[in-house]
Amino acid sequence: MALIDKLVVCGVGLIGGSFALALRKKKKVRHVVGIGRTRESLERARALGVIDEIALDWAQALDGADFVLLAMPVGQTDAIMEAMAPHLREPTIVTDAGSTKRDVMASAYHRLDAHLPRVVPAHPIAGTEKSGIEAAVATLFQGKRTVLTPLPENDPAVVERVRQVWQACGSSVVDMTAQDHDRVFAAVSHLPHLLAFGLVHELAGRANAELLFSHAASGFRDFTRIAASHPEMWRDICLANRQALLGELDQYLGELALIRSLLLSGNGSRLEQLFEEARQARTKWAQERGG
Repeated sequence: MALIDKLVVCGVGLIGGSFALALRKKKKVRHVVGIGRTRESLERARALGVIDEIALDWAQALDGADFVLLAMPVGQTDAIMEAMAPHLREPTIVTDAGSTKRDVMASAYHRLDAHLPRVVPAHPIAGTEKSGIEAAVATLFQGKRTVLTPLPENDPAVVERVRQVWQACGSSVVDMTAQDHDRVFAAVSHLPHLLAFGLVHELAGRANAELLFSHAASGFRDFTRIAASHPEMWRDICLANRQALLGELDQYLGELALIRSLLLSGNGSRLEQLFEEARQARTKWAQERGG
């Protein structure tokens, strides 16, 4: 039996497309409607069987819809919610897949205040450096975690429904406050992306960039893989969470200053100790997360 009769996906790319495919695979959705900025990408999604129908506007998309996933870059959230609001009716449930949550919640209060019982912010902790509908796979969320940051105004039954939908995609679901979410992911997601983009950009700007890149191997590949991620999406994430990210960046600069001082003084024993402590922490994390 379908968990969702009519699903609307706004932003049918890696995340939105994978969400639809996962629910299709489990036979948990009957009809999928896609809406987005470009007709070309939506046509491609329909050709690939990810969506059944293309909506040209929110009036068409929301007519008879019972579930909406907002999967576009977070910088578009406020404008999208404003466009949705006049056409949103009970019992339609709205969730999102944004990597930041306080900004999404602020937009919900501003634009969807009449619908807050049915607006449940979420963040699936899954993805790759690839983007676009061609990168979407039904297994993207399998074994991954999704964070819900429910609003105080949420109907508990609606929160449970959203939880069940993400679980149907193969995800384990946990709850956090929006503030805790943004602080945590500033440290373990947003900062690493910022560092990867920064390193590649700095090296690419050097006069001998071609020589450097021609000798880069697995270490460079592994460290900078995420610098191939979607620039618009990560611009929006960094700006939306800039206060928490600036705090994490300052702490990291302090760590770099320590490492620089150890190199400057030639303190090999302390440098090795730092590396060993980091190695142990990384190994423990990998073991606990299944490798």
